[in-house]
Amino acid sequence: MSSEFDRRNFLKKAAASGIALSAAQHLFAAKAATSRVVGANDRINLGVVGVGGRGSYLANKFSKFAEDNPNSCQIVAVCDVYEKRKREAAEKHNAKGYLDYREVIARPDIDAVIVATPDHWHAKIALAALDAGKDVYCEKPMTHTIDEALQLARTVRETKRVFQVGSQTTSADQWHKAKKAIADGMIGQIIESQGSYHRNSVEGEWNWKIDPDAGPNGKGDNYVDWKTWLGPAPARPWDADRFFRFRKYWDYSGGIATDLFFHVVAPMNICWPEPQFPARVMASGGIYVFKDGREVPDTFNLLADYAAGHSLVLSSTMANSRHIPGLIRGHLGSIVMVQHGMFEAPTDFISVYPEHNVIDDAYKAKFGDSEIDIPVDQSDMMTRHIANFLSCMRTREKPVLDVETALRAQVTISMSVQSYQQGKVLFWDERAMKVRDHAVTAA
Repeated sequence: MSSEFDRRNFLKKAAASGIALSAAQHLFAAKAATSRVVGANDRINLGVVGVGGRGSYLANKFSKFAEDNPNSCQIVAVCDVYEKRKREAAEKHNAKGYLDYREVIARPDIDAVIVATPDHWHAKIALAALDAGKDVYCEKPMTHTIDEALQLARTVRETKRVFQVGSQTTSADQWHKAKKAIADGMIGQIIESQGSYHRNSVEGEWNWKIDPDAGPNGKGDNYVDWKTWLGPAPARPWDADRFFRFRKYWDYSGGIATDLFFHVVAPMNICWPEPQFPARVMASGGIYVFKDGREVPDTFNLLADYAAGHSLVLSSTMANSRHIPGLIRGHLGSIVMVQHGMFEAPTDFISVYPEHNVIDDAYKAKFGDSEIDIPVDQSDMMTRHIANFLSCMRTREKPVLDVETALRAQVTISMSVQSYQQGKVLFWDERAMKVRDHAVTAA
């Protein structure tokens, strides 16, 4: 299941053999140009790869959007390595079903691919789709590793395809209102951003239902192509817990960091003056409650420092549901974006709290000296996120959660996973685009 084209190695070989870099890149551009040009009135054809819990949810949301907006889009292909999921999704959406994602990507009538597989497959499928000239809606996290994220960002730049990461909360209005308030000077210099993601359930986080008859030896609906599902992950015998509850294992997931903190770090990058790579990242936590054989922690904390001169502090546990407010502290004031602390839940307004001890007369003349509530748009964030992606496919504009913003969020959360696993502070070398275990000195 290796990628048909390894872009990075191809470009290296091209340079070594004397082929101009621009000519090598042109070959990829020519390949991408074989895709259909979507006109303003054309219905966009979608293929969904991975129709488990999240993929089924996305397929339903895109189908509902199509019902409410006739001729906007339609699902024409679905794919899953589990025969039952594939069949049910194909029947529900009146689409062609496939076990192999490459057959979906090879269809010339497919305009965009929705990637909703386990994390360790995101990059391979997205890269193949981009190289085939398809636009991509990739569920969060963007990738499983930093190297994959860097390669994906390069490929999006080279192919000039529309690439949206599926953290729908970034299309909610509060982050964009907060960004404007910060740009207007309402909190002064940013010092610290904080947030959390807390949940609690009786059965234990990510212990989803297991279909006992499913597996590689299953017949008919029960068949699972386990070898393909493992893909780039280490080979191992069939394990139903790993298949149905993949987020509990490092080979396929980054646990809390990649599944949940993406919904916090991505909107923070939207609020800040510009998306940013971290300078230093550290993490802590452990398996305190759910001692069920999982590898990823049920409690996880992230601390990141940024070269611009501010910090990010995040906390999470899967064994307690009490959130802390999502906010950004500045020298002149603070902005609370989600008072209830739930980054994926609606809020009526954001609040700005001036720092009375330091604001001057000019600040008071412009903003006053009392708490200010700024209303936010209440439209559904998932609908906005889908609409933004489809609109950008027609206009070729940059989507809300574009690859560059997502890359910076991905580096931060993936570094936190590595920090936890290695038990040490890690540093980002932005010049070399690599993780280091020592501080990076300025040039």
